[in-house]
Amino acid sequence: MDRRRFLKTAALIPTAATLGGFPSILSASNRKPTIRVVGTHVTLQEPIRKRAEEELGINIEFYPGGSAEVILRASTNPESFDLYEQWSNSIKILWQAGSIKPIKVDRLTYWDEINNLAKTGRITSRAKIGKGDAPHTLLYAQPDGSLSNTASKEISFLPYVHNTDSFGYDNRFIPRGIPYETESWGWLLDNNYAGKVAVVNEPTIGIFDLALAAQAQGLINFRDIGNMSIAEIDLLFEIAIDYKKRGHFRGVWSSVPHSIELMERGEVIIESMFSPGASALNGRGVPCTYAAPKEGYRAWHGVMCMSSAITSEREDAAYQFMNWWLSGWPGAFIARQGYYISNPRRSKEFMTEQEWNYWYAGMPAEMALHGTDGRVSVAVGDVRTGGSYQRRFENVAVWNSVMDSYDYTLGKWKEFVLT
Repeated sequence: MDRRRFLKTAALIPTAATLGGFPSILSASNRKPTIRVVGTHVTLQEPIRKRAEEELGINIEFYPGGSAEVILRASTNPESFDLYEQWSNSIKILWQAGSIKPIKVDRLTYWDEINNLAKTGRITSRAKIGKGDAPHTLLYAQPDGSLSNTASKEISFLPYVHNTDSFGYDNRFIPRGIPYETESWGWLLDNNYAGKVAVVNEPTIGIFDLALAAQAQGLINFRDIGNMSIAEIDLLFEIAIDYKKRGHFRGVWSSVPHSIELMERGEVIIESMFSPGASALNGRGVPCTYAAPKEGYRAWHGVMCMSSAITSEREDAAYQFMNWWLSGWPGAFIARQGYYISNPRRSKEFMTEQEWNYWYAGMPAEMALHGTDGRVSVAVGDVRTGGSYQRRFENVAVWNSVMDSYDYTLGKWKEFVLT
């Protein structure tokens, strides 16, 4: 997909105007140099910005927005950012649009500590490699300008934050299931929950939630769920649009705060969800269970990318910020919202033993644990749904992906959202 073709298809993605514009910039002043970071709310949080500024002595501006919103901005205007933080499914789009440039491995302080998930696709030798855009297939930049899993001295993104995604459900209304046994993506299309269901508004993410749900319900069977055919996509959206016309879906959400509001207000009892949303709801007294589906997770790998338009001064500061992300404290911070970091052992010293045992080892919480917002998000005795870090990433069904049919899916997704 060349730049002209991309700009044509990008018009189908929700724009900043249709989504209400970017939120207020989180910024500080009176320090040099300044780097501008575009990304989503899940990592562009004020405590992270403040801590990085204090430790690095640079000025950092965060521009958080919805996932479709920020990918459109980054792919069409590389001059507007220095670093981009999102998920690996954005790499193909940004790389082909010429919006990001390779990152030099020899300037990454903790490269050798990054685990094999991003480098080989497997957290352990027995782990399944999920369908679709497994991060290792997009990691290494090649001399001919392509991306592949062949090791090189340049990479398309810094591997850092990652997680397995599923759906959250309010267990006051939906009985708690058994992880990997009874919890199922099919619940999103269960008629018992009609009118109380929401999905994420992102065509390279939400499509897989719908696909996993429809397949679990026996409504469709995919040859390769990570790279669906046009005929399969047509049938999938025929199913999804039929459900929507019957009032099954309460709506779609475009940011983590929006997903939290939908369940907190009681508008939905089950929805596609990111881990921080489920954690925040528990901290607000809503008993949200984050499922471990028997079909496997939809996984994502965070990517930190460098703008192709970055200046030399900003580039030095950008490398500082990237290295800081793997220095320990940031990984410990985002663990408290359920996210993992690519070199977890360095973050362990910034976590209590109880936090490490719950978030990474999959052990019962020995004491109440707090989320990133300071509220209790884990009660004594709770066990993280899905178990340990390794077990969760041994059960990946599909990665967030940009399929060969990407252009076509944009139109179908728009039709679904607007129906």
